[in-house]
Amino acid sequence: MLSTSASLALASFFGINGAINSRAFAAVEDIETLINDFTQGNTLQTGRVVLDIPDVAENGFSVPMSVTVESPMSHDDYVTSVLVLAEENPNLRISTFHFTPASGRASVSTRMRLARTQDVLALARMSDGSYHKAVKAVKVTIGGCGV
Repeated sequence: MLSTSASLALASFFGINGAINSRAFAAVEDIETLINDFTQGNTLQTGRVVLDIPDVAENGFSVPMSVTVESPMSHDDYVTSVLVLAEENPNLRISTFHFTPASGRASVSTRMRLARTQDVLALARMSDGSYHKAVKAVKVTIGGCGV
């Protein structure tokens, strides 16, 4: 049998209807903090990053996404990493991809979950210390994160 404190903890995590309460996640990260941590306080420029994601996602459980960063990918000028964020998901970080000049291209394709209609951001860190971004609004008809 559970103690009263354990029962209260479970009730706050699962909520009244048994669904996971998104506020129960231990460290809900602020999107501005994540962006600042990634860019180390540097200014984000638009351009060079292409975020390909549908305008409307019929099902948020599996949303196709690709990110391409325009770069020669030479030893002197290349993409070091790309961070993808979804500002309304319980976990804002979708993924981080790392590149080297040996990657040949800074391009990835995957699928992700989206909880609800929101902006998706792709941030790129370049070897010269510059940072670039692309933002795309996605309308989600059926949420995919259980919230």
